Amino acid sequence: MNKVRLDIMALSHSVTQSHNYAVVLGEENGKRRLPIVIGGFEAQAIAVALENMTPNRPLTHDLFKNTLDAYGIDIKEVVINNLLDGIFYAQLICEQDGNVMQIDARTSDAISMAVRYGCPIFTFEFIMESAGVILDEEEQQQDKKKAIKSKSTSIEDMNLVSLEKLLDEALLKEDYEKAAQIRDIINSKKSSDS
Repeated sequence: MNKVRLDIMALSHSVTQSHNYAVVLGEENGKRRLPIVIGGFEAQAIAVALENMTPNRPLTHDLFKNTLDAYGIDIKEVVINNLLDGIFYAQLICEQDGNVMQIDARTSDAISMAVRYGCPIFTFEFIMESAGVILDEEEQQQDKKKAIKSKSTSIEDMNLVSLEKLLDEALLKEDYEKAAQIRDIINSKKSSDS
């Protein structure tokens, strides 16, 4: 079966299921998208890795990566290999001392590990055909506008001292999504001051 390479395009609140999130994977060099509904903790784990944040204590995925690293196991790729009754299934393709092994994983966990290892994410054509969606140009422009709009918040008007305090509070509460937004605003303010 031919594999289709995917990139993480967005991580946002789920439109179809309240209190959940959606990670949107996009076909490399294509217009098809594969939206996957995930929970809040899973979204947080992916967001922390995407934003290169270092929490005070390691999250479960960081602990797992540290353990794999200690035993010389490297994740080479992630494959979303099946879709049954609306549930995606995935595998971690790992290598240790030249031996390749496959480990079953929840798709959200597999994506979180792919981000931490910087390895590619793949799926198969039959999954893209059954669950993939094609965005037209207008929808793509709306997605870009939403992403820009979601970044603008009232905290942008705060001064650097207040933002630093707010960042510390978010990290203590382990609200890494909010912390990433605050960090981006701080970096933007610092770069405009220099």
